[in-house]
Amino acid sequence: DSSSSEEGEDEDAEKSEDDDAEKKSKTKKVKETTYKWELLNDVKAIWLRSPKEVTDEEYTKFYHSLAKDFSDEKPLAWSHFTAEGDVEFKAVLFVPPKAPQDLYESYYNTNKANLKLYVRRVFISEEFDELLPKYLSFLKGLVDSDTLPLNVSREMLQAHSSLKTIKKKLIRKALDMIRKIAEEDPDESSGKDEKEVETSGDDDEKKGQYTKFWNEFGKSIKLGIIEDATNRNRLAKLLRFESTKSDGKLTSLDQYISRMKSGQKDIFYITGTSKEQLEKSPFLERLKKKNYEVIFFTDPVDEYLMQYLMDYEGKQFQNVSKEGLKIGKEKNKELKESFKELTKWWKNALASDNVDEVKISNRLDNTPCVVVTSKYGWSANMERIMQSQTLSDSSKQAYMRGKRILEINPRHPIIKELRERVAKDSEDEGVKQTAQLIYQTALMESGFNLPEPKDFASRIYSSVKSSLNISPDATIEDDDDVEETETESETKDSAVKDEL
Repeated sequence: DSSSSEEGEDEDAEKSEDDDAEKKSKTKKVKETTYKWELLNDVKAIWLRSPKEVTDEEYTKFYHSLAKDFSDEKPLAWSHFTAEGDVEFKAVLFVPPKAPQDLYESYYNTNKANLKLYVRRVFISEEFDELLPKYLSFLKGLVDSDTLPLNVSREMLQAHSSLKTIKKKLIRKALDMIRKIAEEDPDESSGKDEKEVETSGDDDEKKGQYTKFWNEFGKSIKLGIIEDATNRNRLAKLLRFESTKSDGKLTSLDQYISRMKSGQKDIFYITGTSKEQLEKSPFLERLKKKNYEVIFFTDPVDEYLMQYLMDYEGKQFQNVSKEGLKIGKEKNKELKESFKELTKWWKNALASDNVDEVKISNRLDNTPCVVVTSKYGWSANMERIMQSQTLSDSSKQAYMRGKRILEINPRHPIIKELRERVAKDSEDEGVKQTAQLIYQTALMESGFNLPEPKDFASRIYSSVKSSLNISPDATIEDDDDVEETETESETKDSAVKDEL
């Protein structure tokens, strides 16, 4: 019995071992899947971080993704700031390296916005054009506001009072950012008298950056001066142009004022189609001789610009092709008296040409005369621009042309001789023709289109005849081409008959 009980115990032990083995083998077969979460995007959005923490590379990378710009060029500048107070928002603004080709096409007819609007980190729109004025629409960036309501329509958002405050601050920051490009550009500093200092790599990178900006977006600054009266003076500081003293480089109004002669009250400028054309203009002769600096404005928009930019830093702008030019103290009383007979006679001779006055000029040196326009009328360049407009109506433009004044150079031998001829015989038809020709030549040289080119050409040919000692009554020989043609046809007919 004892042996059987032992056997039973052994069997029980074997069974329990088998059960354990089975359990072990089952446990091994079970596969447990565990998940470990790794946070890949642990970086805060750039605009939520402190500007000190963000590197230039990160800003450039962010710009490329924001602007969908796949080039390697860095933005010309950026501004990252937080506005606090009644209206709180964070913003990042960028100046692109290049202007899009269609930037100024249909400028007033399209609503283009390059700012993305977020409200409390929630993306609202990338076509929200109420944050920046049109002239700054070339900027790209992002605005994230905690003040604007999240659950309202676009129309209600546009009317929200906070929007005006945001817009005002964005404009201010944008203009500061553009001004900083100029301030950091070594080419912009007028350091001719300063000793040459070794420039760092950073300076080399910023060299010529403002010229690059101006060539791409200068027209936007001019449009801003026209459109934004509040920031007109700030924008005028950003204005660049070439002048008679800029040596082919861009200069600013502040630099112009620093070079003004003592006693000079006005900022002199002239408008035209090109710098090369303006450099030879008769309007500059006396100003150059007396060492005054004159600004060249050659963009068609400049004519509109100067209707809004009336003064800068207490200095008035003076178009040197218009009346009212004052160069120092001129003593013209005796001259006026000695040429009184000629000026009166010439005005009567030009009555049909709408010339309001003929007077002694203070702006000429080598040229006999020029045609000047009234202060508030169109200049010759503006008249040309308006005439070239597709939908312009010439009949409605007459009142804007203003009066024309013929200014004569009393020191020029042609004018002196004309005075003598008029004194001898004021009714001399030849003298009248000469006076008319001189006026038409001056009109053309002053930039105006001749109303009757055929009349001008015939006067020139008459003058050429006179210089070649050809009689004014000399006739043109008859052409014999018609008779020759008839003879040829008759010969052909007779030849055909002979063959038959």
